[in-house]
Amino acid sequence: MKIIATSDWHLGNLFHGNDRLAEHKHFLQWLLETLQAEQPDGLLIAGDVFDNGNPSASAQSAYYEFLADATQKCPQMQIVITAGNHDSANRLEAPRALLSRHKVEIRGMVHRSWKQAEESELDAKGTQAGEGSRWVNDYDDLIIPMTGADGQTISILAVPYLRSDVVQNSNYSAGVTEFMKELTHRAHELYPGRFTLMMAHMYAKGADIATRDASEKIVIGGQEEVNMEGWTEHPDYLTCGHIHKRQHLWGTDWARYTGSVLPMSFAEIDYQHGVDMLTISDNKQMEIAHLAYTPQHKLRILPQSEEGLSPKKMQRLIQSELPDRIDGKLDDTYEYIVLKVKQDKISNDDIQELETIIATKNVVLCKIQKVIATMDLTTISGGKEIHSLEDILNRDPMETLQEAFVVKHNTPMSEHQQQMLREIVSASTSND
Repeated sequence: MKIIATSDWHLGNLFHGNDRLAEHKHFLQWLLETLQAEQPDGLLIAGDVFDNGNPSASAQSAYYEFLADATQKCPQMQIVITAGNHDSANRLEAPRALLSRHKVEIRGMVHRSWKQAEESELDAKGTQAGEGSRWVNDYDDLIIPMTGADGQTISILAVPYLRSDVVQNSNYSAGVTEFMKELTHRAHELYPGRFTLMMAHMYAKGADIATRDASEKIVIGGQEEVNMEGWTEHPDYLTCGHIHKRQHLWGTDWARYTGSVLPMSFAEIDYQHGVDMLTISDNKQMEIAHLAYTPQHKLRILPQSEEGLSPKKMQRLIQSELPDRIDGKLDDTYEYIVLKVKQDKISNDDIQELETIIATKNVVLCKIQKVIATMDLTTISGGKEIHSLEDILNRDPMETLQEAFVVKHNTPMSEHQQQMLREIVSASTSND
């Protein structure tokens, strides 16, 4: 039995203001050709189908055109789609009744019912009726049988992104853990001995994410980190979405992120893209192959070193490294580019001149990053070096202000100045 797993399509995404519809259609065409070649029994899409909850008409059209083509060209294949944190659960699930007739199962949300407390649940002290009432999750709705051409049947545990109103626990991470364990237990209870394959969309504890310019929506402080280490009664396999780098979860061999299909930021310039193909045998053994996909437009950073260049050196590098446009137009192989220039060497006129030169090249300029010369900041808390304005803006406000002061005055703040800033930052935080 063969299953292809993918996630994090982010249809409708704008990359530094650039519409990526053509790029996504390039991927969807590649995926369609892959499905035709491999003829899998199932296709799993684990969340973030769209980049936001109100996708454009063109993004939705690309999605539905793909589903129409896939179900026509692979009529035996079953498709299961779950919602991610970027998706609107209601919008994704709206056509569920129609699509299920074409072997496409959508699980955008967890359906629940309200259970009234029974008399046996009330304590002897006279607990008021209703105090023991609670929401009950419909776990059975999330267990989808999938049968392969070889006659083998497995259970797909389709877990959409679990929002806080569904996770009935004061600790979100513990609530997600409990939900996944209860769903798996229910699947084992209903279908003992059957292979179970869970698809989910979450932030796994210890996952490798970009330290700068990360595109995933991560809650600071680890409040949404899900830790399933030591889970003995886990599904046979878990394919997961949300984190854009393809990797294992919790150091196990039974859980993996498939990764995003396109790079979502320049921090992901070296990420692998594609889909996972799972081959499951009758004795529940499984092999995993990565089917690599090369995005239509690559990312490039000039120069590749951490240091920035002066405007004149950057001009020479652009002329020598980048191909010219043909007849003044971009072709299908253009690249997205970032230019790194020295902060203290560039003026507005220099920026305009660089933009003029770039406009003649077969690239799309995403940003000009002003790089600050590396300075010794060991006198500041943390002792971290800074290389760009983004480093400063993404740090704690107090550290940012201290480092900015050093950059401008080439001397650390006095204790008195630090105390004044702490009071200002504290007052500002309190007002928020």
